[in-house]
Amino acid sequence: MSTIPFAGRLAALSLALLGLASAASAQQLTTPRVSPHARVTQTVGLTELSVDYHRPAVNGRRVWGDLVPYGEVWRAGANENTVFETSTDLMVEGEPLPAGRYGFHTIPGEDTWTVVFSTVSVAWGSYTYDPAEDALRVTVVPRPAPMTERLSFHFDDPDEDSATLVLSWDELEVPVSLVADTPAAVLASMEAELRGVAGFYWEGWNQIAQYALDTDRRLDDALGWIDRSIGVRPTFANTMTKAALLDASGRADQAAEVRTEAFGLATEDDVRAYARERRRAGRPDQADAVLARIGEIP
Repeated sequence: MSTIPFAGRLAALSLALLGLASAASAQQLTTPRVSPHARVTQTVGLTELSVDYHRPAVNGRRVWGDLVPYGEVWRAGANENTVFETSTDLMVEGEPLPAGRYGFHTIPGEDTWTVVFSTVSVAWGSYTYDPAEDALRVTVVPRPAPMTERLSFHFDDPDEDSATLVLSWDELEVPVSLVADTPAAVLASMEAELRGVAGFYWEGWNQIAQYALDTDRRLDDALGWIDRSIGVRPTFANTMTKAALLDASGRADQAAEVRTEAFGLATEDDVRAYARERRRAGRPDQADAVLARIGEIP
């Protein structure tokens, strides 16, 4: 039987209940946020782009120059940092931005905006923003746009090398030009793949060498890659790639000799297959040249 007096037990129980009540009032359960969370993504070549943000509403308010003051750092959204992420290095409005995850801030103006990519992406809004932590600042020009009730980010006109990131809210939109070095990303990806099973076959080494040639990148490396391909198995396709690389390197005499070797390896079906691949790669002149060697002039 407890030896603690009843009054003491009652006091202890009261303190425990008070503690539970305090904990309950401090622990807020999850409810929908006024500015809902959103995420938009876009692939450019092999580059993965994304913006993670929250979407405030106009809600009848005067936004620019009032709710969002001119000349002050703004989180470009609501709640936590708006976060921009890129999987490869980019050119943003012509300026370099390394691959990474960034806090996305803006400084709105009546005629121009400053867009800021901060190395800190985990802050709450822009309250602790420090310009010393900037990775990049660029200047962009806003433009009138149809009414957007809730702030929105989207990627316009994506292609193999570029896209435009657009912030839209109220009757304004703010475009930011993004350009990826897709050939560099593709070559890096191919090199990584060739560390695996693909590296045991001639086709992968030929593909990376041909891509380097078609994009005029890393031609010295490409000559090494094509020799790896030929070392696995000499074919009409990889020998023709080597001839083209020698031409591109200013060694026309060697290129002519290697091209003759290539046709010595080829069947007519090999030549036609090579021509089809060159057409798919946007090189119809190369396709026509090899077809002419077997008397098939388009």
